[in-house]
Amino acid sequence: QVQLLESGGGLVQAGGSLRLSCVASGSIFGLKTMGWYRQAPGKQRELVAVITPGDTTNYADFVKGRFTISRDNAKNTVSLQMNSLKPEDTAVYYCRLEMLLNRDIYWGQGTQVTVAS
Repeated sequence: QVQLLESGGGLVQAGGSLRLSCVASGSIFGLKTMGWYRQAPGKQRELVAVITPGDTTNYADFVKGRFTISRDNAKNTVSLQMNSLKPEDTAVYYCRLEMLLNRDIYWGQGTQVTVAS
């Protein structure tokens, strides 16, 4: 069983910063891509940023230059540093893990990020 536990969400003023973290545990041996997605009320879940086993990163256009994704393979963690936050960044942020070998995908329970104007 695989579990993803997110932390770091909260309420912040526009222009502020938050750092999200996700710890993966369970049967997660092998190479994996990890990432962050978000879902705002009434909208579909969308990609925010992903990082591959080789540390290649990919960001949604709306966060480029503001968010930074990083990982610690030894600790099975992925983090998202979010700077210059905007009200439109308000959403539930989900951690996602994809095993490269069998393409199994796992999601965290989500953490709320609210940016006040």
